Order: sequence, then structure tokens, then C-alpha cells
Amino acid sequence: MNNKSEVRSQKSEVKKIILLPILNLLIIFIPALFMNSCTKQDQMYKESRVLMDTYCTITVVSSSKENARTAIDAGYAEIGKLDKYLNNFSPDSEISAVSKSTGSAPVRVSKETLDLMEKTIGISVDTDGAFDPTIAPVLKLWKFSGRPASPTLPTGDAIKNALKIVDYRKIKVINESPAIYLEDAGMELDLGGIAKGYAADKAVEALKAKGIKAALVAIAGDIRGYGLSTTGNAWKVGIQDPRPENANSEKPWEDIFASVHLKDSAISTAGDYQRFFIKDGKRYHHIIDPATGYPSDSGLISVSVIAHEGYMADGIDTAILILGAEKGMKLLESKGLDAILVTSDKKVLLTKNIKGYIEVLKKEYKVAE
Repeated sequence: MNNKSEVRSQKSEVKKIILLPILNLLIIFIPALFMNSCTKQDQMYKESRVLMDTYCTITVVSSSKENARTAIDAGYAEIGKLDKYLNNFSPDSEISAVSKSTGSAPVRVSKETLDLMEKTIGISVDTDGAFDPTIAPVLKLWKFSGRPASPTLPTGDAIKNALKIVDYRKIKVINESPAIYLEDAGMELDLGGIAKGYAADKAVEALKAKGIKAALVAIAGDIRGYGLSTTGNAWKVGIQDPRPENANSEKPWEDIFASVHLKDSAISTAGDYQRFFIKDGKRYHHIIDPATGYPSDSGLISVSVIAHEGYMADGIDTAILILGAEKGMKLLESKGLDAILVTSDKKVLLTKNIKGYIEVLKKEYKVAE
């Protein structure tokens, strides 16, 4: 496959991602999508499905089409199971059941939901509440992710009242049952800011259990890869331009400003440019600061975090966009994570270990020294 055909194939896949309700913040560049050789050499096998309200793609490296199919099915089985547990839009999910019983009784949950809840609380503690899964009552007011979505500017009083029941410290986890309990009536959970990264982790576990030595799992903008592609290189992903020159482009997902190499790690991007509206000249976006109830106004417009696990990258990127560059860099350093931070004036801030693995493609984005 030559380079031109690679690019055409990649763009057609990305187009499918962007048209679904949950928009993709990353573009995947895969060196070889399918290799039609009849030999037993390693080849790439790829399949896309719609799960977790978005477009998912699993790509595996295998010498056997049958083994690849079995592994991909196993990966999607994990994602599908977690979709049923964690979807707060579904009245039958475990998360919805916990929210319905808030202030009254603990709700028994699966070991996976309990595990993710414990991990989520850990990130909430580490970020001093900048990432808070009980933000759901405030998110509902903004209507960025409703069905259908119809973003609107809530009243100050409505936000103030909703903030009274936002507090991750009032989530109680009961390991023995296992069960989860929300202390105050009216509290509600939304794990949308971390569930996809966690699902990518679980899919990778399933692929490894089936003997797959290299794979890439992408659930919207949450991507986790391990091993090497058939070219012998690390997986390569591109990060969408948060302020493209052509703001009215029909294909904004094709407009990237940087690319990174991903090996045995996960990447997730949070940005203010996918779900937003402008009122009286001010941009209101979907990443809400739990301290204020309003969209983050930290000076950052895009944050991409690279971590060993998807759930960590998924949760931390949101928190850093809220915390801002100074606090965000300190948090990244304390946890040994890498990231690309983009400011509103298009300065690119990099953690020290990522500098050899990123290429900034647009001259208007200047890497800070």
C-alpha cells in the first residue's frame, strides 16, 4: 500500500467517527490497514462498531485471520459489557440505578463498575475535585450531551442550586457487597469523562488474553495501543487542531496540528472545541469546572495526556484543562505522566519526556521553551 492510499483510507475512517454523537478528538494514522498477502506473516486486521454511543475501532496484528476475529470479538464483548454497566443515558445501567437510589440505599454493582468508581474517586482526590463524577446535575443544565443535545446558558441560580449536590466525597464505595451509595438526595453520577478510557483498557486485556501481541483500541478520542504495527514502528496518532484556520471546514477531523508516537500506552484529549456555543461573543463549551458550574476558563484550549492506562489519561486530561497550565504541569510531574497542553494563544507546552515523540505540524503553534 502506498502513502497516498494510506491517507485516503485513514480519512474515510475518521469521517465516520466525527459524524456520531460523541466526537473524536484524535485522528489515527495506521501505517497499513489491510495486507492481502496469503502468507502466515503478521498482518493487520481491523473492525469498527458503534458502542458507548460512539464509533469504536479495534486493530490487531496477527498471523491468523481466525485468531484476529476471535480476539476482536472478545475486545468488543468487554466494551459492550461496560456500556451496559456505565451508560448514564440508559435507565437500566448500574450507574443509573445508583443515581436513582441516591440518599436512600446502596446499590449492588459489578466488580468492573466498583473498580472504575474507585479509580475515579482516586483521580478526584488527586485533582482536588477538578474531576468530579457527581457533576451530572450541572451538566444537565447546560444540555451539551442531551438526547438530542441543545446547549443553552443556564441561570446563575440554577447552577448555584445544582452545585450544592456536587461532591465526590459523598460517594461511598462498599467493597464487601460490592455496592455504591450516594449520600445526598438528588446526587447523580456521570462517568462519561473516564468510562471510554477504562473500556479501552479492558478491551486491551481481552486482546492480550487471546494472544494478540500488538493492537490499537480507539473509542472515540480515547486510544490505547501496545506492541508495534506491522511496519515495526510505534502507532502514530494525530491531535486535532483546536483552532483550525478554516473554522467552517466540512472535515475538521482531518485538520491536525501535531502527531505523536504511541507505544504501550494510552492517549486522551480534552478540548473546548468539539461541543460549544457562542453567546454575546463568549465561547461556552462542555467541560464544566465543578468549582464554578461554568465552562473551564483556565487559558487552555486542548490537553492531550499520555499514560500507561486509558482511564488515567481520560480522567486527567479533563482535570488539567480545568486546572490550567501551572497546576496541570505540577500534577503531571507528580504522577509521572506526559502531555501536550495548548494555550488560547497557540503556545504548546510539553512535558520533558514527550519532546522526542511529538511533531508539531503547524507553524502557528509554537512550542514553549
